[in-house]
Parts: sequence; C-alpha cells; structure tokens
Amino acid sequence: MRMTVLASGSKGNSTVISSSRTRVLVDAGLSCRELMKRMLFAGEDPVSLDAILITHEHQDHVAGLGVLARKLGIPVYFTEGTHRAWVRMVRPRTTMSYAQWLDHVQREKEARANAAAAAADLPETGLCDSMSAAAERSSDPDCGEPDEPEVTAKSSAKADPTYLPAVEYFHSGRQFSIGDIEITPFTIPHDAADPCGFVFSSEGIRMALATDLGYMPPNVKAALKRIDVLLLESNHDLEMLKDGPYPWSVKQRVLSRVGHLSNLATAEFLERDYDGSAAYIVLGHLSESNNAPELARLSAEQAMMNHPTLLGNRILLAEQTAPLAPISL
Repeated sequence: MRMTVLASGSKGNSTVISSSRTRVLVDAGLSCRELMKRMLFAGEDPVSLDAILITHEHQDHVAGLGVLARKLGIPVYFTEGTHRAWVRMVRPRTTMSYAQWLDHVQREKEARANAAAAAADLPETGLCDSMSAAAERSSDPDCGEPDEPEVTAKSSAKADPTYLPAVEYFHSGRQFSIGDIEITPFTIPHDAADPCGFVFSSEGIRMALATDLGYMPPNVKAALKRIDVLLLESNHDLEMLKDGPYPWSVKQRVLSRVGHLSNLATAEFLERDYDGSAAYIVLGHLSESNNAPELARLSAEQAMMNHPTLLGNRILLAEQTAPLAPISL
C-alpha cells in the first residue's frame, strides 16, 4: 500500500491511499487544477483514481470536490449527514428584501388573475373534443412544440453545482470496500455534521488517517491500534494559539472538544495510548499561524523518547504547500 499526502493544513487537505489495484482520494480540499497538478508531481495519475472519500464537509476538505469528481467521472463516498451538509453549503442561496418580496407577491397575483380571465374567455369543450385535438397535434409534426433539449450530465452539472457522477453512502463503524481496499470509518469529535477518520487495509498493510479532532476519545484510540502508517493531527502549539492573531471566539473553537488536537494532546496520546506499531507517523493539519513544524516534531519526538519501544517510528511532517513523498509499504 501507499500513502501520498498531497496537502495538509488549514488551507486544504487531500491524501491518496492506493493499493496495487485501487486508488482512493481522501478529501479534495484544493482546487481541481491544483489537486491534479500535485498528483502528477507526486507520481499519482489522476485518471487512475477510483473514488473520492470525504471525512467531513468543511471547505478545507471539499473545495475542489464537485469539479474534480465531474471531470474524472468517479463516485464520491460520504456519510449521508456529510453529503446533506455539503449540498446545503454548495447550493447557491437567493435572498430578497421585503420590498422585493411584496413585488414578487403582487406579480404572482396579477399572473393568476390574467390566467383566470383567459380561461373564462375560452369556449367550453368536451372531453372527447379535447382528446381529438390533442391527437391531431401529436400526429402533425408542424403543430407541436419543439422537443425539450436532452438533459446531459454536463448540463446538469452547470445547472446544479451539487451534481456528482455518483454518490455512495457509508456509515461510521461499518466496514466497506472500494476495490481491494477495506475501509473502516470511525467517528471523530469535530464541529461538522458527521465527521470521520479512516483505517485502510489491503495486502496485509493498515494505514489510518485521523485529523480534525478536538480530543482523543476511546473509540479513536481503539481504531489506531496495529497501524503501519498513521497520519495524525498536530494542529497547534497552545502558547502560540493563545498569543496568536485569531479572534478569541476562533481560539475557543480550536481549543474546544470539537476543535483540533494540540501538539501537547498528540504527544500525550503517543506517550500514553499509542501501541507503537507504525513504521511512519505523519504529523498533519499543522496551523501556519499557531504552530511551527519544529515544535510539532519536537513534541512528538519527546513523547517517543519516554518510550524506548517507540523509537523505531519515523516521524514525518505533512506540508500545506507541497506533496509529501509517497510512503510505500
């Protein structure tokens, strides 16, 4: 199996998980153009993707989703709650002022009055007469209205930005497969409709992706056992966040139990609950404003040093601006 982190951070997240026969894109948080550019740069052919899998509906995870899925013609896998939330977010909303609403109501009244007046002026016809006239119109090609244009996938996509080639639903806690990759989604604590992390299994290798967590609940700790490659959030340094540029309301959100894991929280998990099985630990979703790569790495390495059995794990840092070199096992 192989994991290729295309981008990880507050401005966009996307990762390719692949086996010898199947390739899945987890999240599409960059533009379609940028995602395809990074895939090609990392040696991943976009045309070979079999599906897109979505963790949750926040913009940094779905920014390029619709365009990419339609361009490649591949299915998108969501939980139903995440799909509904994405549709609500993407579908354009129209608003009108009170004066515009009154004008709209008045025009509707006038239209109904005109339709009623026109109907009153029409001669009465029996059912048989109406059917006969309809039959004549249908048999005469010159009398009928032109056919409606055929609705194609492309025209549907232009009319509706929520159009996708295919949508598949999965349920947290229930294993499913895409090609020869078995996927086990697990619920994560985050302020989204139905957010999930994933464990991927194929060819005897297990890889996991767990970011956007406010804290590490028991179900997540249990899911991250016996993992060979682990992409784990290390979002912020507590002091940098407290002294940083974010408004207090945003700081509260990040620090909450539905926000993001700090370097300290990640280190505590690695020291107390991690089983040490991964060959690689990738620290991801690092905040550009409230963290520094060296701080995230140092915090994780110190946690490892307290457990000599963990020293064989290699720690890597996922970047926002460039793909990480593919990790193959």
